[in-house]
Amino acid sequence: MSPAARRRRTVPLALTAIAALSFATACSNTGGGSKPSTSSPAAPSSVSITESTLGAAQITMRNFAFSPATLTVKAGEKVTVVNEDGATHTVTASQGGAFDTGSIAGGKSGTFTAPSKAGTYAFVCTFHPNMKGTLTVR
Repeated sequence: MSPAARRRRTVPLALTAIAALSFATACSNTGGGSKPSTSSPAAPSSVSITESTLGAAQITMRNFAFSPATLTVKAGEKVTVVNEDGATHTVTASQGGAFDTGSIAGGKSGTFTAPSKAGTYAFVCTFHPNMKGTLTVR
């Protein structure tokens, strides 16, 4: 292949790589002057998330696990539960019936209200008891 033919072939590849790098850099901006997260996508699931850090308390069910597995909320706060699995799940207090979302089909969401009494509440999916989490109410 002649040098001119190699340049014609290499230039579009280089431009594609530069565009991809620029896009990735632009998408990684966290805004607001905060530092980008250094945690991996598989960050520990025992992260304490409150309304002030997310704007709203949320539990996501993905790959038959709760994320975060440990959530801290205010007494009486609404918690949104998002099911990203194909299977139906629940978020159900392990003891005392303090809260229960009922069945949430795959791809759907639901809510529950955190107990009004401060404390630590274990929860499970009634269909998949290996899915466990903890709700801390302050």
